[in-house]
Amino acid sequence: MGESYEALFETKQAKGRLAYKLFACSMLVGICSIWLYRATHAPGWGEEGRWAWMGIFAAELWFGFYWIITQSVRWNPIYRFTHPEKLSQRDEAELPNVDIFVCTADPIAEPPILVISTVLSTMAYNYSPEKLSVYLSDDAGSILTFYALWEASHFAKHWLPFCKKYNVEPRSPAAYFSKLCNPRDACIPTEWSSMKNLYEEMADRIDSIVMLGKIPEELRANKGFSEWSSGMTSRNHPPIVQILIDGRDQCSIDNDGNALPTLVYMAREKRPQHHHNFKAGSMNALIRASSEISDSPITLNLDCDMYSNNSESVRHALCFFLDEDKGQDIGFVQYPQIFDNVTKNDLYGYSFNVFTEVEFPGFDNWGGPPYIGTGCFHRREILCGKKYSKDYKEDWKRGIDRKTAKSACILEERAKSLITCTYEHNTQWGQEIGLKYDCPVEDVITGLSIQCRGWKSVYISPSRKAFLGVAPTTLAQSLVQFKRWSEGNFQIFLSKYCPFILGRGKIKLGLQMAYCVYGLWAPNSLPTLYYLVIPSLCLLKGISLFPKITSPWFMSFAYVTIGKHVYGLVESLQCGDTLAGWWNFQRMWILRRTTSFLYGITSTILKLLRISEMGFAITAKVSDGDASKRYEQDVLEFGSSSSMFVIIGAVAMLNLFCLVGGLQRLVVDGGIMGLEPLFIQILLCGLVVAIHLPIYEALFIRKDKGSFPFSVTFLSFGFAMLVSLLTMV
Repeated sequence: MGESYEALFETKQAKGRLAYKLFACSMLVGICSIWLYRATHAPGWGEEGRWAWMGIFAAELWFGFYWIITQSVRWNPIYRFTHPEKLSQRDEAELPNVDIFVCTADPIAEPPILVISTVLSTMAYNYSPEKLSVYLSDDAGSILTFYALWEASHFAKHWLPFCKKYNVEPRSPAAYFSKLCNPRDACIPTEWSSMKNLYEEMADRIDSIVMLGKIPEELRANKGFSEWSSGMTSRNHPPIVQILIDGRDQCSIDNDGNALPTLVYMAREKRPQHHHNFKAGSMNALIRASSEISDSPITLNLDCDMYSNNSESVRHALCFFLDEDKGQDIGFVQYPQIFDNVTKNDLYGYSFNVFTEVEFPGFDNWGGPPYIGTGCFHRREILCGKKYSKDYKEDWKRGIDRKTAKSACILEERAKSLITCTYEHNTQWGQEIGLKYDCPVEDVITGLSIQCRGWKSVYISPSRKAFLGVAPTTLAQSLVQFKRWSEGNFQIFLSKYCPFILGRGKIKLGLQMAYCVYGLWAPNSLPTLYYLVIPSLCLLKGISLFPKITSPWFMSFAYVTIGKHVYGLVESLQCGDTLAGWWNFQRMWILRRTTSFLYGITSTILKLLRISEMGFAITAKVSDGDASKRYEQDVLEFGSSSSMFVIIGAVAMLNLFCLVGGLQRLVVDGGIMGLEPLFIQILLCGLVVAIHLPIYEALFIRKDKGSFPFSVTFLSFGFAMLVSLLTMV
């Protein structure tokens, strides 16, 4: 690269930080004041409510400590802006090859038509097709998924020229045609209709084969289908590598005569007696297989439901890696994880607007965001354990002229030998090389290790979102996903990879704290559950745990509570949420803390005690028609006898009993003046009841299939009643 090139990206500081820092300091004063009140006004030994008071003090100590941790991502966010137009001034031959990894694991939870739409969207990037290689890792080894990719390899010859001719966005055919009732003005209507018909015909063929559960016998004569035999299952199959489009072959061209990207199907070997290490194992197999076929210096990995929504995403990412002054120490570029099926009022709290607009830019100020497992561009060598060095120079021509003399069949056989069950035995794969094993959030721990080796990461969120995915559409799916995330992050915190241990002296203290914002999700469950239950039970019994309204100490509680939530509301609205969406997020945060995070900390403790083994739950990407309709109407979906729902129902019912019983007792025994010592508890209990209103509706009013099953209602009511009666004794 020449020295005359201009900067390819710039960095800007967030505005209004001085005002925020003054506000944060005032909040800290308020928090310390609350701690002082608790320490100096505790009931004496033997007095009623002493243990409840000490427990609430411990909970408030934790909340204050956690709030301090969260300030790391709000203290000084920075924002990155790229200049891809300057990159375009360079000779295309100078730009590096890019390998794209798409992962799928279950053709039922992740329908093949969804998977290939993601694949097609990445094949159609505004980037030289000769420099792109797209790999689909099918951990289920399903012939149905292979058939869908085979169909996609033919459809790509029509789709890619269409996208480039009309500058189509997004370039996922499923997303493009589902959002457009009529062709855009730029499209010739007949061409648009013809392309839409081609896609729908392909989708119908794929869906028919998937419903049938097998492929027609005549298809087995085509290359690749003979790899499958009758005895193969998703957990017991040999390694399979099939190059469906060979980008080196001059015959691999689209309908306009232009080159096509390389397209590869891969299913690593699986055997029941060998642990396969879930997604981390799949990614490591992809790294090895791709090194034999294309060996590009830059890789992108995507979940199968995260289709490309911006055809310039590769160029935006390369602006960081190829910048002459600041690109040498950048190890990976992380895009946000955004979902396109979030309801208007964000029923399950999946807009992640505050995460993407505030918290991740806050990470970037300290050295870079975490690796979140999708939408991330890496230097290949750092995934293979490369440590940062000031003298390091990337070979951007790596893979350009590689293996031109080898046929596709030879490359397939060589790649197969790298993805067997025994290949990693007695190697550093999963430890020092590739993604880390033995953690449900292998992405986060891998990204942290990369940063501790001296590399930086950067976060970018362009105005046109780079990737869009599918969020869970039922409460059960959402809670299970957050259970896995909280469990994995807490396991990191308790391990040798804890940011304060692994990162000591290697990354900034602010970045160590930022990682702990998510690493301490799970422990938040215990003080939250305590705060939701004990003050309400004390209200029922007439025990005051907070200062009177007339007490000067009341102002500390009022300021911290109101300040935190008002600021959170303003922050949320500024990031694009609605008022109802913010309220829904408060509900979801309570539900997650009392279920997902509680199960997360329990699972972590059981694993540490070697009572249970680590699992990996795949989040379903589809739901039935009625559930989808309720989701679109912002109606919470229950409908199953999950133990998580029993906890939710019990907490809701307990607070309702305590609010009604406490108010009745106060009015009868002490009159309206008796409310003053218990005002904060009444207000707290009332807010908990208000935020659980959809829960009461699902318990007693709704009659659809998405309401609580009778068994859950019975158990919730029974637990809440039993605890209330025992309190009154």
